[in-house]
Amino acid sequence: MDTAQKVLFIDPSTGFYRVKRFKVGDYFGPVDLGVHLAGRYMCLNIGTGLFAGSIFPGSNRLFITGFSPCWRSFFVSSMGGAGLVFDNLGINMVSLVGKAPVPSILYLNRVHGEEIQVEVSPVDLTTAWGGGRGGAYSLMDLALERFGGRYQTEVRVLSTGPAARETDFGGILSAPVQDGKATNVDTWAGRGGLGSKMLQEHGIAAVIYGGTAADEDFRDRKVADEWFEAKFKQKLAVKDFEATTKYRFDPKFQTGGTLGVNYATLKGRMMAFNYRTIYWTEEERIELHERLVVNHYLKQFNEETIGPKQQATCGEPCSAVCKKLNGQFKKDYEPYQSMGPLCGIFDQRAAELLNGRCDAAGFDAISLGGVLAWLMECLDTGLLSKEDLGVTKLPRWDHRNFDAVADSLHNAELGVELVDSILLRRGILDFSEGVRKWARRVRRDKGIRILDSLVYTANGRKGWMVPNQYWTPGVLAPMAIMGKYYMHYGAEFFPPRELGRKCADRLVKELIMDNAGVCRFHRAWAEEMMPEVYETLYGLKDAFLAMNAVTASRINSRNSSLFWESERNFDFVYAFLKRKRDVEGDANPDLASWIGRFEADKKEAGLEFWFEMRKGIDETLRDFL
Repeated sequence: MDTAQKVLFIDPSTGFYRVKRFKVGDYFGPVDLGVHLAGRYMCLNIGTGLFAGSIFPGSNRLFITGFSPCWRSFFVSSMGGAGLVFDNLGINMVSLVGKAPVPSILYLNRVHGEEIQVEVSPVDLTTAWGGGRGGAYSLMDLALERFGGRYQTEVRVLSTGPAARETDFGGILSAPVQDGKATNVDTWAGRGGLGSKMLQEHGIAAVIYGGTAADEDFRDRKVADEWFEAKFKQKLAVKDFEATTKYRFDPKFQTGGTLGVNYATLKGRMMAFNYRTIYWTEEERIELHERLVVNHYLKQFNEETIGPKQQATCGEPCSAVCKKLNGQFKKDYEPYQSMGPLCGIFDQRAAELLNGRCDAAGFDAISLGGVLAWLMECLDTGLLSKEDLGVTKLPRWDHRNFDAVADSLHNAELGVELVDSILLRRGILDFSEGVRKWARRVRRDKGIRILDSLVYTANGRKGWMVPNQYWTPGVLAPMAIMGKYYMHYGAEFFPPRELGRKCADRLVKELIMDNAGVCRFHRAWAEEMMPEVYETLYGLKDAFLAMNAVTASRINSRNSSLFWESERNFDFVYAFLKRKRDVEGDANPDLASWIGRFEADKKEAGLEFWFEMRKGIDETLRDFL
């Protein structure tokens, strides 16, 4: 195995490039090396783990790191499968330093042992985004048309949409390519708005890459099976098949994928109508879940996707087949939750309409869903008018008389209008510097505080993130990176200081997989096995784990999380605590104590809860080296 990571530095302003090597042992993967490079050069890094192309399932994830324009601090975003083709370049990472003078496509190719071909090709984004399938999809297709014929083997494209130019939360799209055409199996590095960074700060609208480089990848299945049998008493394939049951098909729930299993099990933890359901009774939430989700939204998914087995991988050999499809639409829980029930949409056709518009525009889907639900509530309560937001409709959010098809379609059409308003900056909308700064401007100009109904975490002066779609305090924890699973998102109650420790522990474990380049869907074995692999192949298990801890500490050293600004954040946590006691019967005296504090003074209790989490985080992630 290689003993150095090879990084291709490219200056898009000139097209100049050079390769620099970083010793394995000093750095181990795309995250710890990304932290180092981003801090030194303020660059955008695109790379894989050392095991890309290897026999390990899920090891071909592509990681994008850098300082997020949305979160306003260091961020890690990733997408499945795209690292397999990247590995054919014979390098571990591309680092963009500098900015192209005009929006451009970055072309990368390597033919056998030759030097990597690098070309920065200008592109007219108005034309590119306006044709074909629209937005990010059209740009991906254009890159394939312009450069696809130059590749002798597989090729892949990273693409941005108009959201990357107009907002701070544009994502990066990719998809496996077959017969010269991009498939419908979307993969996204959405969280953190690194698509906005790639376009606005580096002038790169798309990257097309591939090659024929043959490097040394671990492919010995017999040896791998011996490792797995020694640790798990199972061969690699058997253990991985067992570990990915949820993402393929779970017989306990007769469904599969994140959308299927999560919706089958939510029940009273259902969140809808911009989190208004947290104020409802348990019976009301269960009734909504049964009537509109189980008997319609989830039923459609099971009949259209799970039944006919419309599923695929992200582009690498993997038993999870986690990409659940319905024709051109890929169904994951969080986008179809945030731009589904959270926006008052409970019909798959309506959700497809809104999710399709979001994806073509190139938004981070989870953040967009949270923002749309917030804007819809502002319309519903009259805080903002249709003229303010440049739309023609008001939301239909009467859940008692809700028509699953007609009202969902109406709300989805309103969502599409809002997407267009965001991109065209209609009315008073302008998210170019983030939703927090815009909301402060609205308060200054109109004298109304609209942030109180937006559920989000805040970082620094402008940084923001819509949380993962789980009703648990961990998604609002003051971690240095939020919006990913670098925190504890289980439904258990923990005293906040202990919860902070668990969030910190989760960050450390997630970094083990991310730095090794392995998809977290394989975490049931990867968290334990990957350090052992570093030991067997490099003799560096202890050094890997030590550097992993240092990387977590370095990330946390930039932690600029702010105390909750939104009234609904307080209510989100308070309602969770009450539900744990009153519905689930949790008799923990600490739980009762915290409920009493919130009942006495919600703001003061929230402040104490937040700081206790922060204490647990910081005491766990101190750098002891």
